Amino acid sequence: MDIRAIREQFPILDQEVNGFPLVYLDSAATSQKPLPVIEALSNYYRENNSNVHRGVHTLGTRATDQYEGARDKVKHFINASSTEEVIFTRGTTTAINTVAYGYARHFLKEGDEIVLTEMEHHSNIIPWQQAAKHTGATLKYIPMEEDGTFSLDSVRSAITNKTKIVAMTHVSNVLGTINPIKEVASIVHENGAILVVDGAQAIPHMKVDVQELDCDFYAFSGHKMCGPTGIGVLYGKKHLLEKTEPVEFGGEMIDFVGLYESTWKELPWKFEGGTPIIAGAIGLGAAIDFLEEVGMDQIEAHEKEVVQYAQSKLQELEGLTIYGPEQRSGLVTFNIEGVHPHDTATVLDAEGIAVRAGHHCAQPLMKWLNVTATARASFYLYNSKSDVDRLVEGIERAKGYFGDVF
Repeated sequence: MDIRAIREQFPILDQEVNGFPLVYLDSAATSQKPLPVIEALSNYYRENNSNVHRGVHTLGTRATDQYEGARDKVKHFINASSTEEVIFTRGTTTAINTVAYGYARHFLKEGDEIVLTEMEHHSNIIPWQQAAKHTGATLKYIPMEEDGTFSLDSVRSAITNKTKIVAMTHVSNVLGTINPIKEVASIVHENGAILVVDGAQAIPHMKVDVQELDCDFYAFSGHKMCGPTGIGVLYGKKHLLEKTEPVEFGGEMIDFVGLYESTWKELPWKFEGGTPIIAGAIGLGAAIDFLEEVGMDQIEAHEKEVVQYAQSKLQELEGLTIYGPEQRSGLVTFNIEGVHPHDTATVLDAEGIAVRAGHHCAQPLMKWLNVTATARASFYLYNSKSDVDRLVEGIERAKGYFGDVF
């Protein structure tokens, strides 16, 4: 991969922050946007701005073609069986809530089990807590190994004939753990349950084939994969989406409306009430074009090289704790002994280095790690080993700034 050529596609990276060239290491929170995505959004608003589906005029037709064209791009990007299985949402959170409210609340009953992991983002815990409270189902958690992974034997032990839903992240946003979704899906289905996958941290960084994984639902956000904010996707197997009730009601998702009863449109539109996220979907389509042009295999290989370099360099530093397994996706979460991660992030920011600090919307995982917060450096296709070198230098200065107690 030509990193210099790729970086030129991201205008935001060509700036100084606090007098230093920007090193952006917070892509797990949100990725930066390439010129093709920015231009696609601008073009829509400049030339094609219109509502979709209902209008018969030229602008409406253009907008509809672009909007539904983006759905087709998503279908091919994740290898869904049809566009009926691709639902546009506001993001991963909305997608998971759609399953928790529209499916789980209608099919769970008292005594049923929902199985999760302790590494989940809050967006893949709280909806299931609410579903359990509403239905009388119970929550169970798959125990983790010391390195932040879990074994398939633990999965088999956690799932019983009472288990109806298993929900887990594909990639941990804190540990970088890559979970064996395909193997888990096989165990889940052997027990008659369904698998819901939070793919927010996976789909920007690796090829995802939902049919090969055999997951039942897969949720992800556009803004972590070079697309705009406010757009996401819920993939679901058609027969399950047909059973799932809409969670928003109004225009656009209806078929027939009477004074006392109404009926819904067919898939996928029954889940897209109101004016849809037109520009966001078009921007997501442009992001998919960009990622596919670079090549997902190339992106994954590049990130693997950068994160391995980062691990090796950070492991050389005294007083640094790194969390998570050796084999991981493109992020490194760490703490400096005796230094609060917010202070670490503040010192790094003073040198133009952007990292994330806090509990990363994963408070149960922080408790499991026995910490209140961590610092996280996350990498993407526009990062290089020189960015890692800047990070290491910044951490050394942070240690010195806070007294170099080592």
